[in-house]
Amino acid sequence: MKKIKTLGLLGTGVIGAGWAARAMHAGIDIIAMDTNPTMENVIKNIIENALPHLSSLTEGINMPQRGKFRFTSDLEDVASNSDFIQENVPENLDIKKAVLSKVSKNSNSDIIIASSTSGFMPSEMQVSVSEPHRFLVGHPFNPVYLCPLVEIVGGRLTSLDTKKTAKEFYESLGMHALMVRKEVPGHISDRLQEAMWREILHALNDDIATTKELDESIAYGPGLRWAIMGMNQIYMMAGGSGGARHFIKQFGPALEWPWTHLKAPPLTEDIINRFVEGTEEQAGGKSIKELEHIRDECLTAIQKILAKHNIGAGTALNKLKERNNRE
Repeated sequence: MKKIKTLGLLGTGVIGAGWAARAMHAGIDIIAMDTNPTMENVIKNIIENALPHLSSLTEGINMPQRGKFRFTSDLEDVASNSDFIQENVPENLDIKKAVLSKVSKNSNSDIIIASSTSGFMPSEMQVSVSEPHRFLVGHPFNPVYLCPLVEIVGGRLTSLDTKKTAKEFYESLGMHALMVRKEVPGHISDRLQEAMWREILHALNDDIATTKELDESIAYGPGLRWAIMGMNQIYMMAGGSGGARHFIKQFGPALEWPWTHLKAPPLTEDIINRFVEGTEEQAGGKSIKELEHIRDECLTAIQKILAKHNIGAGTALNKLKERNNRE
């Protein structure tokens, strides 16, 4: 893989800032571009808050000297001086295509351009990219600096070499690169999350539960298990000595029961208010920054425990340790 020394970021919101913090901790220099000059302080604050958690997470791993950060409002600056470009502009297809078109025309043809889009298929955006073989989706999860998953999705014109190089780069940042076999709207993880969110909205609409009660139904139960093994392996274990086949035999018939809606209810003002007011009450007066700190401390601790057993997200941490401590 060509040595990637500088990561160019287009868009400096929560996702762009998360990429910056993770990459800088891995020794990569950052050129972050945003048309809004006030975003420079925003991204610097997010990076500053993220780095202590990253240092704690990678304790015992030989991490390189921290990368440098530079902010710009010039897209051509990013295009000309980056070894890998990650687009993080708002989730609007027309905006993304316009940005991708401009950055691809002003960058060398061997520079990979990835999009952080959570829903659009790469083939939809690829048509706007010069040398479209070098474009793909690299979809991360918030907070990017602590969640190791990145879904790699190639479009119809994406080359195998592009996907391979992107995978190696993301893994050098300590990430788990999940190669999505087929492009679909929403990729994999967001589709699963959205199915649950639709049921949450129905539960609010039908006055079945509050946001707090719905979150408790996950956080105190299946959510604890999912961080370790994921739903499929958990269900296999639920089958006891008979494994997954016994589980399906026992619980498969329940799929015929009308438990779920799947299609979302209309987003009325009443549902929106229940969602907003419920989550604000759950916060208990804590600011978003305070909640993020609690979340990040817990994510760090969870991954360290998982690494001890080399399972779940802990495997990405162990691979980073093996890579860096060997070099």
